Amino acid sequence: MILINVKFPVKPEYAEKWSEISREFTEKTLAEPGNKWFEWSRSVKDPNTYVLIEAFTDEGAAPHVQSDHFKAMQEEFPQYLSATPQIVSHQVEGDGWGPMGELKVD
Repeated sequence: MILINVKFPVKPEYAEKWSEISREFTEKTLAEPGNKWFEWSRSVKDPNTYVLIEAFTDEGAAPHVQSDHFKAMQEEFPQYLSATPQIVSHQVEGDGWGPMGELKVD
C-alpha cells in the first residue's frame, strides 16, 4: 500500500472555502478503483493548513497521478495556495487501518 500525507498551505482568504474548492478532486479520487482513502483535516496549529491523508493500492497510485482530475488539480490549486505543498509518501506494509496497540477502549 502507498501511504501519502500532504500539507496544503491555503491562502487565508480561501481557507474557509477549501472543502468546496477541493470537493470535485476529492470525489473523483475517492471513485478511483485503487484508492483506499482520501481524507482532509484542518490543522489545529495553523487553520490555513489542510492535511490530506491518502492511500492507494500498489497499482492505484500511478493511475491517480495520470488521471485527468489530477492534471486539472495541478492547474487549478496553485492559485489558492500560499506555498508549494509538502509531502511524505511511502510504500508501507498492510492493507488499511488497524487498532492502536498503545491505547485500548473497552
